[in-house]
Amino acid sequence: MTSIISDPLFYLAAIPAVILMGLAKGGFAGLGLIAIPLMALVVSPVKAAALMLPILIVQDMVSTWAYRRDFDKRNLLIMLPGCLIGVFLGWLMAAHVSDELVKLGVGIISVVFVIIYWRRRHVSGDPILGKVAPGIAWGAVAGFTSFVAHAGGPPFQVYVMPQRLPPQTYVGTSTWFFTITNLIKVVPYFLLGQFSTENLGTSSALFPVALISTLAGVWLVRRIEPSRFYTIIYTLTFIVGAKLIYDATPHLF
Repeated sequence: MTSIISDPLFYLAAIPAVILMGLAKGGFAGLGLIAIPLMALVVSPVKAAALMLPILIVQDMVSTWAYRRDFDKRNLLIMLPGCLIGVFLGWLMAAHVSDELVKLGVGIISVVFVIIYWRRRHVSGDPILGKVAPGIAWGAVAGFTSFVAHAGGPPFQVYVMPQRLPPQTYVGTSTWFFTITNLIKVVPYFLLGQFSTENLGTSSALFPVALISTLAGVWLVRRIEPSRFYTIIYTLTFIVGAKLIYDATPHLF
């Protein structure tokens, strides 16, 4: 018989975390970084990641249907081979990389990326076509951080956002990239023993929240003008990155 977590405090953190992840899957990518740290307040980061993966896959089903025609094939073809490398490295190093180190790395990437964007914004507004080698490299970083902490958003954004894709194309590309990434992660997570009956049962109980919040994110993205959309995403990315650095630094130093 499948069991679920019964502690009310867990759901006080998990339900907002799933809502944030749903809005992220709908298009507000910066919000997704907050979900795992929020759940980690009440369960271990490893357990939080295991609980979230089935929920992410359900949300992916909704978001890929919503953006089934809106994605950039070139970016996917460049980044996904690197993603495979990153997921493989994450599996090999899962027992040796601390959660704090991952948080710090993701936080630094997020903050530096936004600072560079704001500096360049006043110099040139021209889109930048992503090159192949950096795309593979950032795809590998995204695969690795996604595997260890479901935090692949900032590396993905570093490569894709300077290209200034239309909002729906950007969101669709992100959606398809992380849908494929999350499916790739299933086998390594299983081999690491992270799919217990309690984890799967608890994830299933949160599915309705996941579906509703993802649909809400899709609805909001399609009603926000492009300039405002990117301002929101960059601002959220900076705030979350700073929070991750703040949380991780005391534990490492």
